[in-house]
Amino acid sequence: MYNKIRKTTSFIAPEGWLQIKTIDMHTGGEPLRVILEGFPELKGNSVLAYRQDCKQNHDYLRTAFMYEPRGHKDMYGCVLTPPNDEGADFGVLFLHNEGYSTMCGHAIIAIATLAVKMQWINAKEGDNILKIDAPCGRITSFVNIKNQKINTVRFHCVPSFVVGLDRRVKVPGLGTITYDLAYGGAFYAYVDMEKNNFDFSLLSENLKEITRVGMEIKHAVVETDKEIVHPFEHDLSFLYGTIFIEKSDQPDIDSKNVCIFANGEVDRSPTGSGVSGRMAIHKARKELEIGDSMAIQGITGSVFRGSIIEELEFGKFKAVIPQVSGTAYITGEHNFLIDPEDPFAAGFLLG
Repeated sequence: MYNKIRKTTSFIAPEGWLQIKTIDMHTGGEPLRVILEGFPELKGNSVLAYRQDCKQNHDYLRTAFMYEPRGHKDMYGCVLTPPNDEGADFGVLFLHNEGYSTMCGHAIIAIATLAVKMQWINAKEGDNILKIDAPCGRITSFVNIKNQKINTVRFHCVPSFVVGLDRRVKVPGLGTITYDLAYGGAFYAYVDMEKNNFDFSLLSENLKEITRVGMEIKHAVVETDKEIVHPFEHDLSFLYGTIFIEKSDQPDIDSKNVCIFANGEVDRSPTGSGVSGRMAIHKARKELEIGDSMAIQGITGSVFRGSIIEELEFGKFKAVIPQVSGTAYITGEHNFLIDPEDPFAAGFLLG
C-alpha cells in the first residue's frame, strides 16, 4: 500500500463539492489568504457593492476560510474583484473573523507583492505601480524592483484624518481612558500607553490582557463617541479597533503599534491602515511634516515605515495622504474543498 500512497498525491473532488484555490502569505507575520479561484461571482458595480453582496449571500464562505478548521480566530483573507472603473487594475474585499474591513495595509503590501510573483504585471526595474480599489477608496501601491528582486513595497493610502485628540471615555474596570480618534481607511481609537495607567506593556506575553483591554476600550468608544462618521460614505462609519502605542527601546524604531480589531483579532504587523491614521495624528500634533518618516514596530518585531506625502481638504477635515512601506512573503498555496455533508463546512470558532 505504501507505494500506492506515494503515487496518489492529489484528491479528485466528487461532483457537488466546492473547490477554492488560494495563496497564503504574510506581511510582518500577519496572515493573508488570497482567494484566487472558485469563489462565486459577486454582483454589483463597485467594491462596496461587491462587499454588500458577499455579506448578504456568501458569508458562509468567509467563515469557512477564516474560521477553524481551515483558519483560526486571527486569520485574515481577501477576495479579488473587478475594479470600480478602468482607472484601477483590480478591486479587493478584506475578510476577517467578524466580517469585512474597509482597508488593510498589510494586505495591500502582500497583494502588490503577489502581482509581481505571479507575473500579473510585467515588472521592470524601479517602481511598478498598481491601482487597487478597496472599500475605502483607491489605493496606489509601488513595488520597487532592484536587480530583478522585490526591494520594497509601499502604498499611498486614502485621505487620512483626525476626528479628535485626547478624547476621554470611561471604561468599566479601567477608569477613564484617553484616546485619539482618527481614520486611515478605517477608524481606530489610538491609546497612548504613557497617558494611561495600564499595568502591562506591549509584549507578546501580555497578549491576552492587551486583547481584553483593547476590546473593552473599543466597545466603550463605540457606545459613547458619536463622531465615528465618514464624511462621504455611511458604510465606512464604524470603529474597527483599538491601537495601543508605546515607545520602543530600540534606537532606530520610533514606537510600537499593537492593533486589536474586529472581534478580538490581534494584528501581527504594525497595521498599515493604523499607521496611516497615525500619520494624520502626528501631523495634527505638529510632530511630523511632509517628507518626515517614522519606523513603527508591531508585536512580532516587524516594522512598517510611515510618512506623509501631501495635505488636502477632505470634507470638513484637514487630511493627509500617508505612505506606508513593508515586505510580504508567500507561505503556501491551497486547493480547499468543501464537502456539502461536512457538519463544519462553514467553519467554527472556539472561544
